[in-house]
Amino acid sequence: MGFGSAGLTFFDPLARSLIEAGATDELKEKVLGDLIANLQGEDWDTELDSLQLFLGDPAIVRAFANNGITWED
Repeated sequence: MGFGSAGLTFFDPLARSLIEAGATDELKEKVLGDLIANLQGEDWDTELDSLQLFLGDPAIVRAFANNGITWED
């Protein structure tokens, strides 16, 4: 069974906070990339739901892509 609430509980709020705080792309990519890797280690299975929310932010999209998660239209 996967870790479905990880996006709502951890990833999405942190990503929003980084955006609201004006974090650099480098910081967003590093911090969120590390978080994505850790959540995947815990069997995160709703990554695409979170990725979809942040498709407009290239740094966040790169953080996902660096962990093998990409959006296919």
